[in-house]
Amino acid sequence: MYQKMKPFVQQEFISAKKFAAEGDSRQAFNALENAHVLGQHSTVLHVKSHLKMLQWAISQNDLKEALGQIFRIVGAATKTFVGLVPSGNTGGANVSPFKAMPLSERNKRIIKLVNES
Repeated sequence: MYQKMKPFVQQEFISAKKFAAEGDSRQAFNALENAHVLGQHSTVLHVKSHLKMLQWAISQNDLKEALGQIFRIVGAATKTFVGLVPSGNTGGANVSPFKAMPLSERNKRIIKLVNES
């Protein structure tokens, strides 16, 4: 799963960096949320998405998000490999880390493509 999904997650990280450089912090975080959704079934990608969200929170001086990400990093590192990930969860501190969420059509297509290959 890691190797197949990595390029898609990496593209979201690149988009986040681009948006941040342009001063569009909301779109930057949206890209990180997409990276989280796509990578949440790989421990490495899952943890990395939360680390990027933590970096974003620090850059925004957002204490609530930063604390939420620290909690989520621990969870991602210890729970992903046993399958304890709620599908579609966007990974931000504004949602419960236990709540399943609907997938966007774009993310559905990417996940389907990866699962079929």
